[in-house]
This record gives sequence, C-alpha cells and structure tokens, in this order.
Amino acid sequence: MKGARRLVDALRAKQPFKKALGQHFLVNDDVLQRTVSWADVDVEDHVLEVGPGPGVLTEVLLATGCKVTAIELDSGACDHLRSVFAAELEEERLTLLEGDALQIGWPSDITRIVANIPYQISSPLIDVLTRYHRNPNTTPLQNTVMLVQEEFAERVVMEYESDVGSLGMVVALDFDVDMGERVPPHVFSPMPKVHSRLLRMTPHDEEWPCDRRLLVQMIRSAFDQRRKKLKRSLGKPPRRLARIPGWHATRWMRAYNAMAHDPRLQRRPETFELEEWADLGVDFASCEEEA
Repeated sequence: MKGARRLVDALRAKQPFKKALGQHFLVNDDVLQRTVSWADVDVEDHVLEVGPGPGVLTEVLLATGCKVTAIELDSGACDHLRSVFAAELEEERLTLLEGDALQIGWPSDITRIVANIPYQISSPLIDVLTRYHRNPNTTPLQNTVMLVQEEFAERVVMEYESDVGSLGMVVALDFDVDMGERVPPHVFSPMPKVHSRLLRMTPHDEEWPCDRRLLVQMIRSAFDQRRKKLKRSLGKPPRRLARIPGWHATRWMRAYNAMAHDPRLQRRPETFELEEWADLGVDFASCEEEA
C-alpha cells in the first residue's frame, strides 16, 4: 500500500487543495484502518465512498477485497485516482463516477457507505442516503460510517439536551446512530479548524404507525420555531405538505383545529421523545378523518 501521506502529497503535487470543496484529507493510516474496521467492511460488500479525493480511504477499502464505487466532484482528483488505481479500475474492483454525489445516481446494490465527506454536504447527504435506503428498488444498507464535524455528529446522536433538534429526530426515524473515534485537526492536510468525529448509522427498519413523511413534516415545522409551543409552530401547513399523498393545506388545518385543545400542543418540540412524535402524528391524522 502507498499510504495516506504519499497519496495526499501526490495529489497536492498535481494541484492545490480546493477550499471551496471542503478538501481536508486524512493522513493518518491508523485512523483510516479503524474507520473501515468500525464499518465491518468485508469481501462481500459493495461500498460507496463519497469524495475520495487522493484515495486514502479508497486504498484501505480495496484492501479488504470489497468492491468500491467512488463519487468525486473534483476533475483533477478524478485524474489522479484513475492513475493511482488503474489496475483496480481495469479489474472493475473500483468504479469511479465523476460528479456530485447529491445529484448523480448511485448503484442499486450498495451495501455500505464509508466516507470522509466535505463537511458542507453532511446534512443533504444524509437526506439522499435515507431516500436511497428506503427505495424498494435498492439493496438495503447495512450501515453508513462517515467522518464528519464533531458538532454535527453530536446533533445527529443528540447526546446532550442542547443537541436535540429536527436533524437527529428525523435521522432516528430510520437509523440507530452512535459516535465513534474523535479525530483531531492535526491528522488532516490541510488542518481544519475543528475536531471531527466518526458517525455510524445503522438502519433499524422500524415501521411507524403513521405516514413517516407526515412525521418528518411535523418535526421540521416544530423545530423551525423551536422556542415556540407546538400550538404556534404547527398552526400553519408545512411548505412541502402537498408532497404527502392525501395531504393538503385544508386537511392540515382541519386536523390542527380538531386538536387545538390537546395539551401536547402546549409543549415545545425538544420535550418530545420520538415515540411521542409518532403518537402525535397518529392522532393528528385520525382526528382529521373523524372530523
């Protein structure tokens, strides 16, 4: 194996790092090995890697014998990867897709996602991978392991009361999440200004008693005005309500008015557990049907 430092230096010799793309590359081989180990990658897996850059994680993934599909936006990095991994590309152990991982189509048989991603795409990438996992035409994901900004990981896991928000609640509808190793800035090149953290998301495939999409809309609407009680924050239909089959502004308002005196609407969103959101969603839908 070439090792992380040599791969990063090889890319830097060809082009400067691109700050706009959030390029901070790991140069610590031990952290990379532990990342792949924590994801339980084995020879049977087809792993999606987002933002391979110089290929430091790609190399460790390929060493497990798994198949890797890597999506890279930077054309210069793509040229570098084609050179470094020419044999793996020829053997079709590695597939390189040039484009935006938030826009480009993913292979339908991905089993795991393992990535050191640009921090600025953390939240939208979770939305994309959630849609992928819930798509009946794709292979269900076994897990996702990403290296993200530590503050972001804390918000997903909701380790502290102050971290409770729509991001963590919506993720919890589909995944069990836990934080792994804390990664300091000095093991990156160039160094970021913040600590990073490994984040693992494992699907639990729990079925909710009401339309999951309704729960997402309710949770996000409530946390958009998190300091207000639900009676206020749910008083207007969500902007994307029409995307849920059978729901529209008139139905929402009928349901809201039918529940106007429910004591739960006097609470603020951070006081709700996930099961309470589900109960509220069920009652919200059923009371409208009875109205």
